[in-house]
Amino acid sequence: MNVTAEKNTQVAQMTFASVYPHYITKVEKKGRTKEELHHVIEWLTGFDEQKVNELVESEVTFKAFFEQAKLNPYAHLIKGVICGYRIEDIDSAFDTYRNVRYLDKLVDELAKGQKMEKILRAT
Repeated sequence: MNVTAEKNTQVAQMTFASVYPHYITKVEKKGRTKEELHHVIEWLTGFDEQKVNELVESEVTFKAFFEQAKLNPYAHLIKGVICGYRIEDIDSAFDTYRNVRYLDKLVDELAKGQKMEKILRAT
């Protein structure tokens, strides 16, 4: 599937706070911890737990979330299909959408029980 400008805008306007509790539930339901989730988020974005909590409190959009992030230089190694989209095929014109899918993929891998070294692309 190809990402459309409308889909990119829709995801960019969603708040991080609206999805964050679902990330926590997903990983905890599978026996992983909130601390592990924060480790994954920090690896991708550079945001520590305190900053994540501030962003949740201020209800930033995903667009603003990723504009403030310092994306890990190894993020491009995140590959695969998430929500029907092959991450590596998402056009660079849709950076926000691709970044959200990077995060979704990492959360998915954490919930599936993958080792942290694999999730963090052994960096």
